[in-house]
Amino acid sequence: MGGFIARAVIAAGLGLAIASSCPEVRAGEATQSCTKEDFEAVVEAASGSLRDLNIQNRPIFQEKLRELKAKRHWTNDEFIVQARPFVKDEKMDVYDKTASELLAAIASMGQEGASAASPNCDQLVGLRQRMKLLVDTQSAKWFYMFEKLDAELAK
Repeated sequence: MGGFIARAVIAAGLGLAIASSCPEVRAGEATQSCTKEDFEAVVEAASGSLRDLNIQNRPIFQEKLRELKAKRHWTNDEFIVQARPFVKDEKMDVYDKTASELLAAIASMGQEGASAASPNCDQLVGLRQRMKLLVDTQSAKWFYMFEKLDAELAK
C-alpha cells in the first residue's frame, strides 16, 4: 500500500507544480500582463510533468506485469491476451478520452496565446487549469492501473 501513497503524493506534487509554474498568474486570478513566454512555460512545465510521470511509472508497471506473468505461468502469447485488461478497459478509455480532449484544447489555447499580438492573460489562467487537469488525469490513470495490477498480484 505504501507504493500507492507514494505515487499519489508525487502525482499531487506534479499537479501543484503546474498550478504554480508562473507565479504571476494563479488559477482564478487574472493579471494585467502576460507574455508569449508565459504560455510556453506552462506548456513546458506540463510536458515535463507528464514525461516524469511516464518515466517514473512505466518501468515499475512493466515489472509488475512481468511478476504477474511469472506468477500465473503465462506463455508470451497468453500474456499478451491476459495483460490487456491491465492496460485497456472502459475506465481507461474515459481517462484517454478526457486526456485527448484536454490536449486538443491545450494545443489550441497554447497556439492562440503564443501567437497573439497581445496575449490574453485570462486565457493563460485557463490554459494552466487545463494543463493541471491533464496531469491530474494521467496521474489518476496510472494510480488506477497500479491499483488493478496490485490487486491481481495479491490474489
